[in-house]
Amino acid sequence: MADEETEPPRDLRPLDILAEAVPPDSAAGGVRVTRVQGVRGLQLSAASPHAMSFPASRIFVRCDLFPEEFSIVVTLKVPNLPPKKNEYLLAVVAEDRDALLLGLRYSPTQLHFLFLREDSAGAWQTRVSFRSPTLMDSQWHTLVLAVSEGSFSLTTDCGLPVDIVADVPFPATLSMQGARFFIGSRRRTKGLFTGLLRQLVLLPGSDATPRLCPCRNAEFALLSIPRILRGFTGKPEENEVLRYPYETDMKVTLGSRPPCTKLEDAQFWFDASRRGLYLCVGSEWVSVLAAEEKLDYVEEHQSLFTNSETLGIEVFVIPEAGLFVATANRKTTSAIYKWTDGKFASYQNIRTHQAQSWRHFTIGKRIFLAVANFEPNEKGQEFSVIYKWSQRKLRFTPYQRVPTHSARDWEAFQVAGEHFLAVANHREGDNHNINSVIYKWNPRTRLFETNQTIATSGAYDWEFFTVGPYSFLAVANAFNGTSTKVLSHLYVWLVGSFQLFQSFQTFGAADWEVFRIGERTFLAVANSHSYDVEMQVQNDSYVINSVIYELNVSAQAFVKFQEVLTCSALDWEFFSVGEDYFLVVANSFDGKTFSVNSIIYRWQGYEGFVAMHSLPTFGCRDWEAFRTAAGAYLIYSSAKEPLSRVLRLRTG
Repeated sequence: MADEETEPPRDLRPLDILAEAVPPDSAAGGVRVTRVQGVRGLQLSAASPHAMSFPASRIFVRCDLFPEEFSIVVTLKVPNLPPKKNEYLLAVVAEDRDALLLGLRYSPTQLHFLFLREDSAGAWQTRVSFRSPTLMDSQWHTLVLAVSEGSFSLTTDCGLPVDIVADVPFPATLSMQGARFFIGSRRRTKGLFTGLLRQLVLLPGSDATPRLCPCRNAEFALLSIPRILRGFTGKPEENEVLRYPYETDMKVTLGSRPPCTKLEDAQFWFDASRRGLYLCVGSEWVSVLAAEEKLDYVEEHQSLFTNSETLGIEVFVIPEAGLFVATANRKTTSAIYKWTDGKFASYQNIRTHQAQSWRHFTIGKRIFLAVANFEPNEKGQEFSVIYKWSQRKLRFTPYQRVPTHSARDWEAFQVAGEHFLAVANHREGDNHNINSVIYKWNPRTRLFETNQTIATSGAYDWEFFTVGPYSFLAVANAFNGTSTKVLSHLYVWLVGSFQLFQSFQTFGAADWEVFRIGERTFLAVANSHSYDVEMQVQNDSYVINSVIYELNVSAQAFVKFQEVLTCSALDWEFFSVGEDYFLVVANSFDGKTFSVNSIIYRWQGYEGFVAMHSLPTFGCRDWEAFRTAAGAYLIYSSAKEPLSRVLRLRTG
């Protein structure tokens, strides 16, 4: 957005440079994980000095200038070096001219920060050096280097900072165009880091010290570390001798959950029923060792026969009433089923008009269910309906009619304490380029009223999510009247309305799914069809890539993370089992048949999502994950037969 006043506020968060650089296969990439003193770190191989590197363009997407104010956090264990030897922790190199733009290296007695300064008089290397004699003690240390114009500060293990005011300030316009980050080297074997690295984080815009300190274990003060290094730091490898004996008065309590107070601090509790070991930290029991739940296989649990083909499903819970699923059926009656004796049983039928989806939401104590109708009623009136749960009848009753145009989806959300509903209007007659509408709840009239219209092209789905204090709304645009190759858009809430934040090239986009893994935020789009009226229809136009994007906080944009080959994908569903994360895709058509396997993908860290289970489906349209006291389940709907299936996730 050109107008500076409409730029979204900057929310600068830690950028884990080490995680960016770790190869998917650390062993094959010349990097290995080593545990010393019960703590994991990365050790580089002299045979592969370039293994830990990545182009600067990966993180500098919108702007190629390095931040003028920043801090670098490093957790490391260094070996004893001979006099006059230097080893690099970090180097940013302009590849075309092999020029060091920025570097961090250490010698036996000093830590050196280097940067390139350029002006009309030429370019020269500037070095700021800190005396750091404590590094060579064979122990782990965490350093924070904070830079602000001409001020440079180094904090070691949350101790007193060492400040230097340099004559030459850090440049305000250090370009990263054509640059590459090298971890533990300066693009060559000479100066290769021979110690262990655990943490290397860039925090733009601020000093990281207040985020880290004070800290009980200051030498391991943590901002962000790669997933491959995460784990309980106090547990040694099986073949490693304990370097420090356990305290002789260590106590393990058995039985029911005991209190966790100052008296029990640092004591253990073993929960025999859950096979878990817990440590009292402060006032909370922290899991140290637990029997992890793992997904072993998927089995069919129930064949749910529906009134007709099902376009969408919505699973929800009503307090004191139970677990329900609503099916959006193609013919004139949709249904609600209640979980009874371990299976879904018919509960209520509702008259609809080629319903596409349901959305459950609450406002205070009121419970609502909105249906998106695709076709008009017998009188030619086109509207979708919001139903309200009656505590007296224990049924949903009509509450409000909303004029819509071939509605595909409803999305309910809150912004700043106010309630909204967004409808995806697909087309009006033959015109797909129409407005979709965001409605706002009026507490006085207790009705939804038009709040904002947004131009869409064959809108199929809305997805709302938040990142920190910011609210986002993504629309999946499927067709503009001539082509499925259209831009789908992401909007951000600014000054009372949604404004365009980012656009994505999509192909018949049918669904957005947002999900989080740790502190990482992902956004997956289901692409259904590559079609243009000027080209001949091809069967393989349905077998195309769907895309998973990841939020790059420094770039303030979602960037492509992974492409997944799909068969006219119509839905993504994210779920977890134990500490494992999964995505299941609704594959509906491969150009020849609707009998297409839908796939469960498992999160494999640096490998991304990897196919784990193939599930036979027929015209699969929608997936929902849910849990009961008996375990975890998936349910999918078919747009080609009056049968939905409930699958049970068997765990070990």
